[in-house]
Amino acid sequence: MTQIRIEQQARQQLSLTPKQQQSVKLLQMSTLELSHEVNTAIANNPFLEEPDETWTDHGAQEEDNHVGTNNDTDRHHDGHTPSEGSASDSGDPPGNAQEQAMPDMPAAYSGDYPRHRNTDQGASDVGVWAHSVISLQDSLLADLCGYSLNERDRKLAEHIIEAIDDDGYLRTPFCELAGAGQFDPDVGNDEWEIALRLVQQLGAPGLGARHLIECMTLQLDALPATTPHKKLALLIVSEHLDKLGRNDTPGLAHVLRSTEHEIQAASTLIRSLEPRPGNRHSPVDPSTYIVPDVIVRKAGMQWIAVSNEAAIPQARLNATYARMFQGTRYSGRTLMAKELQEARWLLRSLEQRGNTIQRVAEAIIARQQTFFDYGEIALRPLMLSEIATELEIHESTVSRATSNKYLASPRGIFEFKHFFSRELPTQSGGTCSAGAVRALIQEMIGDEDPKSPLSDVVLTNKLEREGIVVARRTVSKYRAQIKIPPAELRRAF
Repeated sequence: MTQIRIEQQARQQLSLTPKQQQSVKLLQMSTLELSHEVNTAIANNPFLEEPDETWTDHGAQEEDNHVGTNNDTDRHHDGHTPSEGSASDSGDPPGNAQEQAMPDMPAAYSGDYPRHRNTDQGASDVGVWAHSVISLQDSLLADLCGYSLNERDRKLAEHIIEAIDDDGYLRTPFCELAGAGQFDPDVGNDEWEIALRLVQQLGAPGLGARHLIECMTLQLDALPATTPHKKLALLIVSEHLDKLGRNDTPGLAHVLRSTEHEIQAASTLIRSLEPRPGNRHSPVDPSTYIVPDVIVRKAGMQWIAVSNEAAIPQARLNATYARMFQGTRYSGRTLMAKELQEARWLLRSLEQRGNTIQRVAEAIIARQQTFFDYGEIALRPLMLSEIATELEIHESTVSRATSNKYLASPRGIFEFKHFFSRELPTQSGGTCSAGAVRALIQEMIGDEDPKSPLSDVVLTNKLEREGIVVARRTVSKYRAQIKIPPAELRRAF
């Protein structure tokens, strides 16, 4: 007979409250992600609103108190100030809250939607500011309309256009362009070739190419016949593109029986071509824009961090709805109370997020003053643990506060994590940062003789003479990180 054994065990377990989970979630978000999160909360929570929505019936614009000043109540549609009965942070209604909120609303209150907006401009017309982005396919289909084609030929061209990728290439085989039974009779390769030639006449030269050689050939063919070195460039592209990639000018001159000057002129013409012609039509993804969280400025002899208020999404408590809620006693009050609590949690989490990012930015900039004066070569070694110890916060909090966060400075826009670089020893017994070593490598390569570029071994020896001891493979890794090709590909003939 099986015996069941029951035991009690005591153990400690740390769990985050919902408020803490929300704070952690908001801290690790980028500015764009945070804006989306706040906009979603405003749309779904009746107690939240955007501070700039100062609507009144008579067009009177009232002042807004934004998040970051520890206030949860502000002026609103009805024109009352917080002292006239707005909700307190504790949720206790003032003595006359019910009389003000119920049953009569002020005459200026116009419901959930504004009837008049106080601006110096005329009525807002969506057509004034809205625009649509024309895709590559839309552009080619519009050009195709200018040709008189039968239905079958037009369908063939449309299938090819729809298969062209964002780079402008047709990488799909002909046999996969159309499903079985879509055309009667079935389409042969010759028909597809004819349709492809038509598509390649649409738009910019090079569109619809199946590979790089065809793309460059189409672009060269589109140049005027009098273009200098056009025929030589066509020969290089069609037969010797590998030698061009290695900068083998003497080898090309020998094979093509031309002078090195002519080869260099033809190579310059080839490099002026567009290897991805579809990029001209690619719409810009708004998510690729970088919104800096902090702006670095110089005050006297010191660089300081200033919060970019314009990048911080704003929200505030809807004072009118809060007063109306506090004056009710209906059965669904618990659900609304939860919404009010979540609204207040969000506002406090936003404020806490801003304070944490600001403190981390100030600590980073205090340690990297020389970077903003002299550039990458003066980047100091820095670890997350140093910032965490100084600010008395956990290292994971510093990691979240630096991920996808950016600062704008006179030297450019940098991610916070750019300033964290591991230590490398020097012969003098000191240390330098990996970022400074990358900057030294880039400087050395920038000063090299193009006809005799520095190999990774030579770069390692030069760094050693500067007092920095690193292995050759480390130099190769750092060179690759700054996107510099090896010496044999940098050689100029």
